[in-house]
Amino acid sequence: MGFIQLTKDNIDSQHICCALGAKQYEHAVNEKKQWLKERMEDGLVFYRLDERAKVFIEYLPAEMAWVPLDAPNYLYINCLWVSGRYKNSGYARQLLDYCKEDAIKRGMDGIVHVVGKDKYPYLSEKRFFEHMGFHVADQAEPYFQLVALKWNDQTARPTFKKQRKPAPGEKGISIYYTAQCPFAVGVLEELRKVAEDKQVPIHIHRISTREEAQNAPLIWTTFGVFFNGQFVTHEILSPSKFEKLLSSLL
Repeated sequence: MGFIQLTKDNIDSQHICCALGAKQYEHAVNEKKQWLKERMEDGLVFYRLDERAKVFIEYLPAEMAWVPLDAPNYLYINCLWVSGRYKNSGYARQLLDYCKEDAIKRGMDGIVHVVGKDKYPYLSEKRFFEHMGFHVADQAEPYFQLVALKWNDQTARPTFKKQRKPAPGEKGISIYYTAQCPFAVGVLEELRKVAEDKQVPIHIHRISTREEAQNAPLIWTTFGVFFNGQFVTHEILSPSKFEKLLSSLL
C-alpha cells in the first residue's frame, strides 16, 4: 500500500481520515478541510495511507503551529495517527520518517510534538516517540510534555510559552477549541445541551487565528475544558461522559 499527500487541489475529493464513517460529523469534516487548506499556505503537509483508513501525519513549521510554543526552525507535528488493524505494521515509523526527510530538505533543525506524561485519549504515546529518538524538552501542567528530535546540537531547546489565564470571571464550563479536529467541532452543540439541561453556565470559545492559539490558556489548543477558570481536561468528551464530569464537578 502506498501513501498520498493531500493538497489544496485534491483535498475536496479525498477523505482526511478523521471521523471516517461518522455522518453526524460531516459538517465538522468540511470545516477541518477548510482549516487544512488555509494552513497549507503556511507550509502544512497532510500525508496519509492511500486507503480508507485512519493512518496519517499532519505537520507544519512550528512558527506557524496553533500551539503556544517556541521552537524556531522546527517542524511541529499536529497529529500522527495509526488506528485499528493498521497498528503495529510500521506505518507510524514510515510517516515519521517522511516528516523527518521533509524537515531536513527544508533546512529545519528538528521536529517537535506534544504528548502526555502517561497514556491519554487524543494525545500521542510518549513511549513511541522516545523509541524514535525524541527527548522531553519541556513540560506544562498538568500532564503535557513537549518532545523533540533534533539533529543540530547548536539550536535552542524548544519550549512551551507561558500559559495565559482563561477569560476572567467566567463561571461554570468554558470550552476552547479549534477546527483542527472534526470530533471537537462536531460534539459542541451536544455538550452545550447537556450543560443547559443541568443548568450549568457554558461558554464556548473558538480559537480562530494562529495568534490566538499561540497565546491560548491551554497547551493542546484543539480542545480544552475549564471549570470556574481551572483546567479540567483536554479530552474531547462524549455527551454521556460530559454529563458524568459535570455531576462530579458539581
